[in-house]
Amino acid sequence: MNWDKIEGNWKQFKGSAQAKWGELTDDEVDEAAGNREKLVGKIQEKYGVAKDEAERQVDDFAASH
Repeated sequence: MNWDKIEGNWKQFKGSAQAKWGELTDDEVDEAAGNREKLVGKIQEKYGVAKDEAERQVDDFAASH
């Protein structure tokens, strides 16, 4: 699925995102609001991974939905 569809329906995907990245708080997931770059940044901060790794995880998440 392309990211535009995920962003447009973020409320539906929010729970899946939180299940995948369980260390993110409700507020952090809400703050990302489906914005891919914000989500990548939150994953980088919380999990201490490089930007390319966080982007890969987000791309995998999008591909699985």
